[in-house]
Amino acid sequence: MEKLIIERLSEENFEDFFKLIQLFAKYEKLTPPDESAKTRLRVDGLSNDPMYLAYLGMLEKRPISYMVLLNTYSSFLGSKTLYLEDVFVLEEFRGKGVGQKMFDFCTSMARQEEYGRLDWCVLDWNRPMIQFSQRNGAQELPWKLFRLDRDQIERYRKLE
Repeated sequence: MEKLIIERLSEENFEDFFKLIQLFAKYEKLTPPDESAKTRLRVDGLSNDPMYLAYLGMLEKRPISYMVLLNTYSSFLGSKTLYLEDVFVLEEFRGKGVGQKMFDFCTSMARQEEYGRLDWCVLDWNRPMIQFSQRNGAQELPWKLFRLDRDQIERYRKLE
């Protein structure tokens, strides 16, 4: 995949980015983002102070992959952490080194910008991504990820 070009999210490629997110949602059997989420994604990703960083993998000007990165912080390390929120490759390009090139880009960024660590989550049914993570030397952590979704947050009134 030497011809893969990784480019930052821009107004020019935003529609391609959004289409890839919709395909990723389908792959993960999740509800895709609606039009209001699309608007927030555009504003939050393309502002002067973006809430997230996104990159598209382009092969001969065709968008075939994307990733979303976030900054978090480790109080124990006293250092910033790069969090890989999403990485997605179109099915026809999986197993051809695209995901590896996207991941290498991510690790290079973490090294150059002196992040203390790089974190990501993998769904327990996603065997290819679990194997990819293991091949790249990642350690599986013993913690379980928990979440309150927006409706649960709205219903949570314990402290009020």
